Amino acid sequence: MVKNDEQNFVISEEDWSLHRKGFQDQTRHMEKVKEAIKNNLPDLITEESIIMSNGRDVIKIPIRSLDEYKIRYNYNKTKHVGQGDGGSKKGDVIARAPSKEDGDGSGKGEGKGGNQPGSDYYEAEVSLVELEEELFKELELPHLEEKDKENIIVDKIEFNDVRKKGLMGNIDKKRTILSALKRNASQGEPTIAPIYEDDLRFKTWNIVTKPESNAVVIAMMDTSASMGTFAKYLARSFFFWTKRFLHSKYRTVDMVYIAHHTEAKVVNEEEFFSKGESGGTICSSAYKKALELIDEKYAPSRYNIYPFHFSDGENFYSDNTESVRLVKEIVALSNMFGYGEVNAYDRYSTLMRAFKEIDNPIFKRFVLKNKSDVYKAMKHYFQKGIPTQ
Repeated sequence: MVKNDEQNFVISEEDWSLHRKGFQDQTRHMEKVKEAIKNNLPDLITEESIIMSNGRDVIKIPIRSLDEYKIRYNYNKTKHVGQGDGGSKKGDVIARAPSKEDGDGSGKGEGKGGNQPGSDYYEAEVSLVELEEELFKELELPHLEEKDKENIIVDKIEFNDVRKKGLMGNIDKKRTILSALKRNASQGEPTIAPIYEDDLRFKTWNIVTKPESNAVVIAMMDTSASMGTFAKYLARSFFFWTKRFLHSKYRTVDMVYIAHHTEAKVVNEEEFFSKGESGGTICSSAYKKALELIDEKYAPSRYNIYPFHFSDGENFYSDNTESVRLVKEIVALSNMFGYGEVNAYDRYSTLMRAFKEIDNPIFKRFVLKNKSDVYKAMKHYFQKGIPTQ
């Protein structure tokens, strides 16, 4: 306090760094969200809230291992470390094994009441773009060839220029510091500060258009009675992300849908992802329909062809020989043929046993046992860096 003859003045200094705490906490939280997405990606991409979202931009998904900081009031006033009078003495009981009445204490549930806490999770709003960036960054269509006509265009952003004007989010710190050092040194003060507006350097980008060959993905799915709800859900999850992967990286890639049981038919996207059917299983019907499409609309001279078939492998036994013959015929016209089998058992299905005789690297098989295998199947089929044929 400073006092003069006429009035009193109060001089105070406010810590303005406190105003930044909220932003810093939010930034740290978003970093934790991104880390949780990366660590839990195999489980996240098969969340029902995503697959059933119809492609909404933002969805709420549970992210385990992520907790939100909060102040909790202890209603029971339980004593913790550092509290109380330290009256425990040798011989005091500090824990006991659970009794039969309490259960085993595992907290697993299994239809019984438990007395143990479950695992907490935080429900975060996540944009599909965030998941796509993490999932698609290492994926591409394998064996993509240049065709004679109807090239598709791949847009790629490359940071390949530096300018004095730009967005602060794109500032090039290294070049900005070097610019300030050079200017200050030329004036006899070889220091970083001060940094003037003319010292700022910004990274800028150009959109590089790369011509690639036209492509079509033929999505075939078994909708017979043997394909239960879970098996169909995994198959649809794979094709959901395949569709988004193609649309995010390639401008004009066709995707056609074939549903089959004993008969196969071309369906629209909505029917493919929502309609359920029943009946027996004759997989050759889907392969015949795929060959018809290739013959009528997607000539191999103009299109890169990527057939995918998802099934539980329980094909009508007498149809296996015909299925193998047709698959070999399709493989000869394709850049890659992907067969995905939803099979939770450690045994070959009738169809998988029949496919063992196909010895061709273009024909790729993958068995899915649980939800996280959808992520592994994506990585298996769309490996980045596979050379063109």
